[in-house]
Amino acid sequence: MMTIEEIRLAVQRLFEIAPVIHVDVSINRPRIRIEDQVARITGVYRNIFQIEAEGKSYTLQYADILMGSVRISELAEDGASAH
Repeated sequence: MMTIEEIRLAVQRLFEIAPVIHVDVSINRPRIRIEDQVARITGVYRNIFQIEAEGKSYTLQYADILMGSVRISELAEDGASAH
């Protein structure tokens, strides 16, 4: 399992190299449901990152990846478990 810092660094690397990702999001507050959508990472910050998907902007936390509420396919392909 990755630490939050490892997740942040991996998202930062994607943002710099290949910001177009495939994402699944299942968050209750605010309610966000995205399934296998192409998204673009638009910002990476200390505790959060931003994506654009389905024509909307979303702010997500690295902890969401750690908890399994957010899955970025490209992180799993790197051999890192996003769950």
